Amino acid sequence: MPFVARMGTWLAIRKYPLLGLLCAVAVLSGSRSSLVAAGRSCADTRQVYAEKGYSTGTAPVTQISGEHLRLCPQDYTCCSSHMEETLALQSERDFLKSVENHSQFLLTTFTQRQRRFDEFFRELIDLSEKSMNQMFTKTYGRLFTQNSHVFQELFVELRRYYSGASMSLTEVLSDFWSRLVERVFTLVNPQYQFSDDYLECVSKHAEQLQPFGDVPRKLRVQVSRAFIAARALSQGLAIGRDIVTKATKMTPDSQCVRGLMRQWYCPLCRGIPSLRPCRAFCLNVMKGCLANQADLDTEWDYFIDALYQVAEKLEGPFNMELAAESISVKVSEAIMYMQENSVSISTKVFQGCGNPRPAPARSKRSPKESGGYRRPFRTYGPEEKPTTAAGTNLDRLVPELKERLRPMGSFWVSLPHTICNDEKMAADVTNEDRCWNGQTRGRYLPEVMGDGLANQINNPEVEVDIGRPDIKTRQLIMELRVATNKLRHAQSGQDTDFVDSEEGSGSGGGDVSERYNDDWPGYGPHSPPYSKPPRNPASIPAKPPRVRERNGPKGNRNHGRVLSAASQLTSSPIPLLLLSCVLIMAPWWR
Repeated sequence: MPFVARMGTWLAIRKYPLLGLLCAVAVLSGSRSSLVAAGRSCADTRQVYAEKGYSTGTAPVTQISGEHLRLCPQDYTCCSSHMEETLALQSERDFLKSVENHSQFLLTTFTQRQRRFDEFFRELIDLSEKSMNQMFTKTYGRLFTQNSHVFQELFVELRRYYSGASMSLTEVLSDFWSRLVERVFTLVNPQYQFSDDYLECVSKHAEQLQPFGDVPRKLRVQVSRAFIAARALSQGLAIGRDIVTKATKMTPDSQCVRGLMRQWYCPLCRGIPSLRPCRAFCLNVMKGCLANQADLDTEWDYFIDALYQVAEKLEGPFNMELAAESISVKVSEAIMYMQENSVSISTKVFQGCGNPRPAPARSKRSPKESGGYRRPFRTYGPEEKPTTAAGTNLDRLVPELKERLRPMGSFWVSLPHTICNDEKMAADVTNEDRCWNGQTRGRYLPEVMGDGLANQINNPEVEVDIGRPDIKTRQLIMELRVATNKLRHAQSGQDTDFVDSEEGSGSGGGDVSERYNDDWPGYGPHSPPYSKPPRNPASIPAKPPRVRERNGPKGNRNHGRVLSAASQLTSSPIPLLLLSCVLIMAPWWR
């Protein structure tokens, strides 16, 4: 120091002795505080570190300079470089464990409910087949056992469909009725001998003849919608389980790990292990680490809503229990209808397909004499209808599922808040001034970021590249969209595999008027409490008129108004000529 400066300082101290005393105290206090910080005990840090199962061999006994730290503030510290690396890995494991714990509710719900619904639906199919075997064996005896393979094939196909096979339920049921009409037609006409070609002619024109009345349509509507909804729900729950499993299996990048370490274990390195990170600090770290998962939220909510809606349909008009129980009852009704109308039906068939050959004399009988083949066909009363061993399980399964689906909405954008609300992970919001803000004890000042990848562009805690969306997340979003689309079609009784091939009505099939009908107890044409109205009929392609709509069961009962079989099974130019004459003469009639 120059002589003049030293003299000036000496004169100032002589003139102001109190100022000199304060300067001396300040110098001594600074030196002492540095010595105290450097010598502060790390006993609490060493204890917590040891409790986590790590060796304290490299842990300082007192605080040391933190110039070697890469993640935590480079102040005096109780952590060596090895400890910092170890705790960074521990913070990653803690994060993944927390995500797993808070998503366990979803995973457990999807896994357990999918298994329970799947077992229940399969049991319903088994019991429906068993019920039919018992009912028909008792009612038809040897006639049923000789033709039981026709019914067995139906249930084999129903099981295949439910298990995920790409097949049309409309075609499955149509094939069943075609095989059944051949069998029943032979039984009600034992006095004739029919070739395979003749029986093929019978089944080919079955839709026009309507030998079973309107029963096939009713059964198709009921069974198709119930099976489509049941399969969609079971598959949807399995997809939900897989989505949660994939979304929670992640590998945090280095920027995420840095944020995790800074919020959870840098206080430990500072020697204050009980200090929790500020809640806003925790939220920014979590929103950065879970940015891709948050992007699932929109499609996830659509998916959960679609699952809920399908569950409601199964609880009401698409009831799988009623559909399974009704198969044997409606098939019995169909057989009874054909027997009661066997004479008129046989007459039309003979006119359209030709006269069959008489059977050998030993088995030739008239329909009225064939008592063995005319065992009375009847439907079963409500108290006699087949019951399932599961009872009314569907009435319990569906409400339980709906109750668990409700809180699943917005799960992925809520996950950061859920984690940071855990008192072990972050300080309570009431302790904003007494929490770890990333540097010391005090209030966290940066604002909390929004949800999703795009909103992390200015995240102060986790550097996120918003220009590189995660490929796995994009794939999960696509899977959710496909699953949601299938569930939404199932709400209308449509199977997405065949929605374009069956005139816009899916495997559920049928016109808009079939969508809500009186096949379901307690549900009339307008009574189901649906949140979404049926599609506008104008948006559905018009179907060509069917002969069976003009010549259905009513026509068969009113013989004076029934068209001849020849006009039904063969085409004639006479109607065209008559129509031409009418058009030509119309101007003169005016």
